[in-house]
Amino acid sequence: MYTIDLSGQVALITGSSRGIGAVIAKRLAAAGASVGINYRSSAADADVTIDEIRAAGGEALRVPGDVSDEGAAEAVVKTTADRLGRLDILVNNAGINRDRLVMRMNAADWDDVLAVNLRGTFLSTRFAIPLMLRQRYGRVVNVSSVVGLSGNPGQANYAASKAGQIGMTKAVAREVGSRNITVNAVAPGFIAVGGDGGMTASMTTEQRAQVLSNIPVGRFGTADDVASAVLYLASPDAGYINGQVLTIDGGLTA
Repeated sequence: MYTIDLSGQVALITGSSRGIGAVIAKRLAAAGASVGINYRSSAADADVTIDEIRAAGGEALRVPGDVSDEGAAEAVVKTTADRLGRLDILVNNAGINRDRLVMRMNAADWDDVLAVNLRGTFLSTRFAIPLMLRQRYGRVVNVSSVVGLSGNPGQANYAASKAGQIGMTKAVAREVGSRNITVNAVAPGFIAVGGDGGMTASMTTEQRAQVLSNIPVGRFGTADDVASAVLYLASPDAGYINGQVLTIDGGLTA
């Protein structure tokens, strides 16, 4: 059976106290990586995730900090590398949404989403890349969205931030590929996360049926679907995949 071994590697997953980020962190830890669990305010959730990783025999480190803040982002990356010994994998997962039609969207709605989703990705990557350059190895995986490819009514800010991540992915991949560092993105579609249903929770029965009718595989995605893709792109096996966007949407955007 095909398995991925990340033993001896260190991964930092931003926004990983809960949801998709927590599932990604647990999957990387199960493959042998020591993981930095980053969060802005969900300390209790982070402790639950860390306890689960440690109970399964993995190593996890609490790394609080708002990655949209330059000083905090630098500290998050530095603390992870200093405490765990190195940094091989960065998963830029931290993200928020402030959904409104653009004619009702205020500047704060726009700025807050771009700050966390795009600026946070930039800052974390900026501080991680020098560490990876020195060791001539690294994997950066940005968690974007199919919304960044196709748009979605009421999500102009979110779509712009996720499209920006994709553009950044392709640019940075060209900058660092020669140093054995790859930069890729995953673009999840409709993902149900945990008991609350994640991004599908607020949908009516009719809306769910309409969306499902457009997904060829006939179901919503799960956080495990996303984590599986991230695990592969973060592994040594994906060394010749660079600057790519892998959609995880059951064929919705095919």
